[in-house]
Amino acid sequence: MSNFSLTIDGTQVAAAKTFGVINPATGAVFEHAPECSADQLDLAFAAAQRAFTSWRKDEAQRRACMVDAANLLMASVNDIAPVLTTEQGKPLVNAQIEVYASAMWLQHYAAMPIPHDLLQDDELARVEVVRRPLGVVAGITPWNFPLVLAFWKIAPALLAGNTMVLKPSPFTPLATLKTVEILQSVLPPGVLNAVSGGDGLGALMTSHPVPRKISFTGSTATGKLVAASAAPDLKRITLELGGNDPAIVLDDANPQVVANAIFEHAFDNNGQVCSAIKRVYVPEALYDDVVDALAEKANAVVVGDGSDPASQLGPINNAPQFERVKMLVADALSSGASAVTGGHALDGPGYFFAPTILANINEGTRIVDEEQFGPALPVLSYQSIDEAIERANATNFGLSGSVWGTDSDRAAEVANQLDCGTTWVNTHLQLGPSQPFGGHKWSGIGIENGTWGLDAFTEVQAIHRSKVPLA
Repeated sequence: MSNFSLTIDGTQVAAAKTFGVINPATGAVFEHAPECSADQLDLAFAAAQRAFTSWRKDEAQRRACMVDAANLLMASVNDIAPVLTTEQGKPLVNAQIEVYASAMWLQHYAAMPIPHDLLQDDELARVEVVRRPLGVVAGITPWNFPLVLAFWKIAPALLAGNTMVLKPSPFTPLATLKTVEILQSVLPPGVLNAVSGGDGLGALMTSHPVPRKISFTGSTATGKLVAASAAPDLKRITLELGGNDPAIVLDDANPQVVANAIFEHAFDNNGQVCSAIKRVYVPEALYDDVVDALAEKANAVVVGDGSDPASQLGPINNAPQFERVKMLVADALSSGASAVTGGHALDGPGYFFAPTILANINEGTRIVDEEQFGPALPVLSYQSIDEAIERANATNFGLSGSVWGTDSDRAAEVANQLDCGTTWVNTHLQLGPSQPFGGHKWSGIGIENGTWGLDAFTEVQAIHRSKVPLA
């Protein structure tokens, strides 16, 4: 792996400075990424602005380019996925799936109609409502799913006629830089630019005068800063932020079956998913059985380097998050919780943490009240379903939640009372390009995916043409 560069105006550009990218399986720097300067950021936004002039005019060209980009991504999976695994930590098969999912988002939006509404067409007037592109978009993406979350932004933005400057997380910049470089062969220069750098670069992007929209995925704390930075220029924003997603198990559930499913949806990507299950509420009568079944799953899972085909869970992505998970688990244990399994970092190099099931725990403990974003799951007991709903909703977060039980109609009634952007019944983390995704409360502003996600990259324009002759 070498020669990673910025992509500005369709050209690969070196930077005067670089920064190290760490392999989380070893804890050591394995490659360097370019540190985009303020002047280079200006060039990237200027290129996107120039490209917008022609890109917005030809919808057929945009759709054809997006189909070509999807095909090229799928053909390049073996070039991209190993880079993603090495910098992010996820098993190679999951990295490959992420590349294919990115292509799927492009394919979906390439075929999506752009809404056009005819309100009136009579002898007096023709009144239409059309969607116009915003202009240049700044996309800022996180380290847990660097590619697919980028294409949640890229696909609808490009279809609508916008151009983009994309910044990946400094923890996982390389797969994104490589992907954007590859796509230059099928996209006009300046349509999709990629820059990399630290938090300072992100701040320059959100306050830059060129972009008309900021699409950000990341932490709630950083999302608030993005919103404040965008406000003086009245930039449009979409913020997909953190979650503390509850799963409520009903008293008619099969403990073993439910525990198997909940484990998969809590520990997907090693728990590093904004909408993964973060806390589980179980009726007292089923509590011990569900906890034991979850512990059995945790003990059986194989944790290791993502490049090893035997690994099912990789490391935590970065040192700050590794330390945070260790701190939250230690805080829970010191507060009286018990680690039924796990509860500690694994010996050896890298950011590996044993899959952890925490029992005898309640609200007021930080790992219950906050988003852990790692392989540690608190399991809480409840007496009545009304109590469980109230406790599940008693948070500043509102991204998603799920309800589990044999009677799916009853489970759906409970799910309808959860205050969050997405609810699932007897499943979790089922997402797709046609399904809207967004959060309530501190979990975000705006919607990604589906026609709602496309709308977020447009401005509505009413066109009123009078048919009454001028006097």
